[in-house]
Amino acid sequence: MTHATHFIRLICIVLALMATNSWADRVKDLASVAAGRSNQLIGYGLVVGLQGTGDGTDVSFTTRTLQNMLSRLGVSSEGPLSDFEPSLTAGRVNLQNIAAVMVTAELPGFAKPGQKIDVNVSAVGKASSLRGGTLLMTPLKGADGQIYALAQGQLIVGGAGAQSGGARTVVNH
Repeated sequence: MTHATHFIRLICIVLALMATNSWADRVKDLASVAAGRSNQLIGYGLVVGLQGTGDGTDVSFTTRTLQNMLSRLGVSSEGPLSDFEPSLTAGRVNLQNIAAVMVTAELPGFAKPGQKIDVNVSAVGKASSLRGGTLLMTPLKGADGQIYALAQGQLIVGGAGAQSGGARTVVNH
């Protein structure tokens, strides 16, 4: 072998040894996975089983929502809902035990089907409290309009309230 061949081999060996000490970037440092981000969800529904703290007769969309839900379940509700609620005011139902609500949630990235998530339920009408209520099945949609989750069940209401002599205070509701 010639002197030039030994020199080329030596350079190749040195380069090979230097390559093992080079720095490499990890794929997770260079890219992000689209499914890895959380998704905001929103829905509209009804809370039932309230003890006189619901929307009442002043909120017409609660009545319409109840009528639509009943008709989808096969219950005819033409005319006033007097068959379901005995107290009528000027031909309208007193819906003190029902409230219209907005439901929001954050669906974590990589969520699996059937995985439970926490939701926030907020009154839209004149309900003074949702304590003791049950959220009826509410579809939760993403920004693209697709349904990603369903919410239903008993509500857990946090906070404390006190009332005395006509004064009332509520904390953390």
